[in-house]
Amino acid sequence: MPPEPSPTEPPPPASAPGERRLARPPGERYAPSGGVGEAADGDAAAVGSPVRGLAYGAVAGLAGAAATVVLGGLLTVSAGLLVAAAATGWATGLATRVGGGAAFRTPPRVVAAVVLAALAVIAGQLGLWLYARTEGGVLALPDYLGQTFGILVPLQLGVAVALAWWTAR
Repeated sequence: MPPEPSPTEPPPPASAPGERRLARPPGERYAPSGGVGEAADGDAAAVGSPVRGLAYGAVAGLAGAAATVVLGGLLTVSAGLLVAAAATGWATGLATRVGGGAAFRTPPRVVAAVVLAALAVIAGQLGLWLYARTEGGVLALPDYLGQTFGILVPLQLGVAVALAWWTAR
């Protein structure tokens, strides 16, 4: 005969004879346990790391630099490079924020995004100059950028840095 439940305890669940119940669900062992990089409320989507944020931002910056070379070198677009710089800054800031998650605090994340966006624009300009050299260009880097793109080079840098700063905040 089973013991009588006390008035303060809820009655045990009824089970069929011979049925065994686990104390916890089997999948519970795979649930996050509040480890490093996890949000306080247990949201697994907020997990990230500074290294991942830097890696995502670097990939976005490399893609932006490649787009600059393709647009400015192969397609000979000049004013559209401002749009490419804006997209590079936005993508770099967003990738740094998404990759870093809650583990990459705001001030270092913003600095990293700004630096990566600036490096991406510089790499894109260097790629344009190298492409021009393969086409028979003989000018030095500052002369080529100054004569070919003029004020667009510092404008690209400013636009990319501003959008990276805004997006990574």
